[in-house]
Amino acid sequence: MLIRYGYEITLNFQQPAALVCLLSVHEDRAADIRVPETTFTAPDVPTSTYRDLFGNRCRRLVAPAGDLTIWGDATIEDDGKPDKVLPAAQEVPVSELPDDCLTYLMGSRYCETDRLSQSAWDMFGAVAPGWGRVQAICDFVHDHIRFDYMQARSTRTAFEVFHERVGVCRDFAHLAVTLCRCLNIPARYINGHLGDIGVRVVDPMDFSAWMEVFLDDGWHTFDPRNNTPRVGRILVARGRDAADVPLINSFGPHALKSFRVWTYEVPALQ
Repeated sequence: MLIRYGYEITLNFQQPAALVCLLSVHEDRAADIRVPETTFTAPDVPTSTYRDLFGNRCRRLVAPAGDLTIWGDATIEDDGKPDKVLPAAQEVPVSELPDDCLTYLMGSRYCETDRLSQSAWDMFGAVAPGWGRVQAICDFVHDHIRFDYMQARSTRTAFEVFHERVGVCRDFAHLAVTLCRCLNIPARYINGHLGDIGVRVVDPMDFSAWMEVFLDDGWHTFDPRNNTPRVGRILVARGRDAADVPLINSFGPHALKSFRVWTYEVPALQ
């Protein structure tokens, strides 16, 4: 299937400010792009791109004083299959993990493994290691947290959401990532597009957060917010937590004026 995705974001600045934006599809999906991304800003300002330490595509620019709109749009090909479920997948002992997995066992800005380690072992230590234990964590997080856009808070950590029991998709992901790491299971935070393909349409559309967990010899998708296999995930950025993959990192104060995201299936190209 073909999926069109994009965004339109307008910010207001009292004075010029440097920006780093993580809004473009990740290099891992570059081969699937069928209509290349069109990106522009209004007013038009020079931009450049680079890859960060996690392989994410980052766009740099300087916003002028006043309003700045950032717009992007592309079409990607997807296999149309739901997320894989592999119940037989096993955990890998820490001593045998690839070197690049070790970062995703550590505590990070929003994932305080030191504060949740005992709770994680108390709740899941007796669960058989492997896919089933990760799914048990997702089941717990999905049932434990009440989703509420009005309760969103950019500073909320995994420890806080564990006790407050309310949040948005990034909070679901942070808590599940943290509990996995506490049990020595590498887990990384994902930001991307996830349209309402095959499910009830929920407005307004937004970017989504989920996680990838290392089992057997690779990374696997888990989504504690939706907690069901979904079709059409589009990876934008990955990191230790949301601090590594902000959609827009502004080096100066700004106000969000408007925010629009689209992700939907389109007919085959002619």
